[in-house]
Amino acid sequence: MNQRILILFCAALALFPIHTVRAAKIGGKAPDCALTSINDTQHYDLKQFHGKVLYVDFWASWCVPCAKSFPFLNGLDHDLKDKGLQIVGINLDQAPEDAKAFLAKYPADFTVAADADEKCARDFNVKAMPSSYLIDRNGVIRHVHMGFRPGEAEELRVLAEQLLAEQPEQK
Repeated sequence: MNQRILILFCAALALFPIHTVRAAKIGGKAPDCALTSINDTQHYDLKQFHGKVLYVDFWASWCVPCAKSFPFLNGLDHDLKDKGLQIVGINLDQAPEDAKAFLAKYPADFTVAADADEKCARDFNVKAMPSSYLIDRNGVIRHVHMGFRPGEAEELRVLAEQLLAEQPEQK
């Protein structure tokens, strides 16, 4: 009986961060991050996407849920890119070869960038893999999501569509 309780307790602890950890502050401005492509041939800055709804997804090659999220992200990109959604997958692997091997198995149709020094991840205060941030057209973080389960995909899609339907604030 004690072993069963211990197993349940450990399972509950494993799920705890997914539901209770909050990274970057909802309602706050998203950090501006300087990133490079996986091949280090192109440079990105999150502020270049201001005016679009931004779906920032931190991932790593060793992350099993990340592999499951890529088909969803590809579909979201395909369906909503022309409506103003910009997906940026930010890889946190230290070795670019690991990210390249992952992408060979799980291709990305969306923008993929590298954050090898993890500065962007620290700025967002990433706590779990994957970690996703929905940012409105004004650069405000509106939703933070830790982990990925296929059953959560529809909720994330609805949230993205709601942000796309909003008009940006005029300054």
